[in-house]
Amino acid sequence: MKIAYLILAHDTPKQLQRLITALSSNSSSFFIHLDRKSNFADFSLIKGDNICFTQERVPVFRSDYSHIEAILILIKIALSDLRHFDRFVLLSATDYPLRSTLYIERFFENKPDKEFIDLVAMPNKEHWNPISRLTTYWYRPTDPWITVIIRKVLKRVGFLPRERDYRHYLGELVPYAGSEWWALSREACEYILTFMQEEIPVVNFFKHTICPQESLFQTILGNSFFKPRIVRGLTYADWMGSVKGHPAYIKETHLPFFQSTASFPPDAVLGDGEMLFARKFSDDSEDLVAKLEKQRNEPAG
Repeated sequence: MKIAYLILAHDTPKQLQRLITALSSNSSSFFIHLDRKSNFADFSLIKGDNICFTQERVPVFRSDYSHIEAILILIKIALSDLRHFDRFVLLSATDYPLRSTLYIERFFENKPDKEFIDLVAMPNKEHWNPISRLTTYWYRPTDPWITVIIRKVLKRVGFLPRERDYRHYLGELVPYAGSEWWALSREACEYILTFMQEEIPVVNFFKHTICPQESLFQTILGNSFFKPRIVRGLTYADWMGSVKGHPAYIKETHLPFFQSTASFPPDAVLGDGEMLFARKFSDDSEDLVAKLEKQRNEPAG
């Protein structure tokens, strides 16, 4: 079982190095997309035979399709690698594993036919997946300003609808949403690329939706033969303490919880499942990560 860790990074070089060190093994490699707005010099000390920073970089903006563009760069490079990876795991540079590297690798070896990605039919208020994410036209930060002005004027005078009918663009596809972070098989990643090459109108629609990184891949796989293989994702985030739409930083108070449980509590929509990673950690989390490192090799209760 060869694992390609696909990592989105824009800051926290120290935490990224800790993440890579924790997951490094003979079976793992790391493909990193660094936001083009970030200074590569800050990450220059992160090197290794199993580490690849993508030469192609895009500026990544919050809630924007640029997340998808960065992820696609990572998928394509990892798929083309001659080492032929079996499992592709999307992480943030602020993540850290909750279980030992050996445990994680055996986990994927024992579940080769599972796709770990949250899948919630839209709309779903409980999981904050309102249909407005699709019906609202999202103006991208890279859109020419004159295009934005013209579109707003046409909408105001009634030549363009205030809301889009997503069914016109998606047809028979059921819209799904979920967390950005996933762990997919090689076959699922290949399927995603093929779909996006062939279904251009659907892809273009998602370019102007809110947070497409939390709905495009879910919609593709949720309407495919992969759906019966899908189980919930593997990354924990503390949304109870979220600030401005971001999950709370992991603190020492989280450690007893990580030590006492190995699974997410059952969820009516997502089901249950194991918890292998957590986000988010900062560059200043060195002491916290050191404590987590001591306990992550111990069996969970």
